[in-house]
Amino acid sequence: MSEKSKAELLKEKLMINGKSALNTADDETIEKAFGFCEDYKRFLDEAKTEREANEVAIALAVANGFEPFISGKTYKAGDRVYFNNRGKAVAFAVIGEKDVEKGVNITAAHIDSPRLDLKPNPLYEEIDMALFKTHYYGGIKKYQWTAVPMALHGVFVKADGTVIRVCIGEKEDEPKFVVNDLLPHLAQEQSKRTLSDGIRGEELNLLVGSMPFKDDSASELVKLNILNILYEKYGITEHDFLSAELECVPAAKACDIGFDRSMIGAYGQDDRVCAYPALRAIIDVKIPEKTAVAVLADKEEIGSDGNTGLNSAFLKYVIGDIAKMQGKDVTVALRASRCLSADVNAALDPTFQDVMERRNAARINRGVCVTKYTGARGKSGTSDASAEYVAEIRNMLDKAGIAWQTGELGRVDLGGGGTVAMYIANLGVDVVDLGVPVLSMHAPFETTSKFDVYMCYRAMYEFCK
Repeated sequence: MSEKSKAELLKEKLMINGKSALNTADDETIEKAFGFCEDYKRFLDEAKTEREANEVAIALAVANGFEPFISGKTYKAGDRVYFNNRGKAVAFAVIGEKDVEKGVNITAAHIDSPRLDLKPNPLYEEIDMALFKTHYYGGIKKYQWTAVPMALHGVFVKADGTVIRVCIGEKEDEPKFVVNDLLPHLAQEQSKRTLSDGIRGEELNLLVGSMPFKDDSASELVKLNILNILYEKYGITEHDFLSAELECVPAAKACDIGFDRSMIGAYGQDDRVCAYPALRAIIDVKIPEKTAVAVLADKEEIGSDGNTGLNSAFLKYVIGDIAKMQGKDVTVALRASRCLSADVNAALDPTFQDVMERRNAARINRGVCVTKYTGARGKSGTSDASAEYVAEIRNMLDKAGIAWQTGELGRVDLGGGGTVAMYIANLGVDVVDLGVPVLSMHAPFETTSKFDVYMCYRAMYEFCK
């Protein structure tokens, strides 16, 4: 092999490597990435809503020694506790060797995803068909959610407080549901609409039945038959929809993508592709130097508001409870803390490259993506991590041999988006976004790289330990 020229050596020293990290990844790393993602795919199939993700995460943590935090109890280094917030958000903590006033290492991901929620009074009959009225949750391209097999997940809570869980459409022998679309032959007028208006919010109606109740003396017999089926199966009436949380999600299972099986396709990878690595990292940490906290939050897709979102005091109270247990000051602890806001970024798509500024766009198979700022236009709605803190994270990743890259969410005057970073930064914590690049983000079926998912886990683990 010929020796490298002076220019080639200088390029290696001074310039960013613009090649896929898979080019230099060894077989052992790739094998570990593929193995890690088999467990991740199972998580995706079991945790399609924030309630389910919360439950699955807690079960996995409990199986690995975590227990509910008890106020007034003293915990020592290595103890593992969790804080369950109303069954829709959860924080896990492993107590560190140093007290919390030396700072806490926080990873924060969200476990809600774009979907179709049922309206409070959803069931109606029209031309001998029964349908549910829906209200979309989060930012979606509405036309993508038509003609897709859907499953129904969630809970009815009866007036007496009885909780009835619902999950229909995930098993092979269960019925599915669908939002219908116009056939091309009759869609001439619809096709004149703009793409964003091609399917309107009030047209996202879920087809749930067509068989009438066997009685000719009443109206709305198809609706009545559906209510009768629900009553016989769950003991609920139409009034119980008023105190229900029912979510329509794609019924497809997580699967490998590509002849080489190098990618994962599934619903809800924004942001469970970061939530699962954060969960696994906190589980795998034994006795960290500083207390490690992984928070899996709700409501990020609609602004993080509400008592299960990170624009609430949930995280502050978690750190506060640990500080109180140690007789320390939560304000001092937060000021000394640092966080990885574990959220996804948009991957550069070969078909739609013009929406990105290529030099600052994340790409699949180049590792976990560090996003210094999000926001929109003039960095509106972001925390914009300091150079000092980015350098600290950069040093950590490089020392651990973790493949990473940087990225922005589209061209300056075109793109933009938000994460939980700014809410945690408002507590006085150093924060930067770090997550997995995603193709088809917010679609019913998103795509990620197995290598990037594993690098995300390694980054979370290195940060926590």
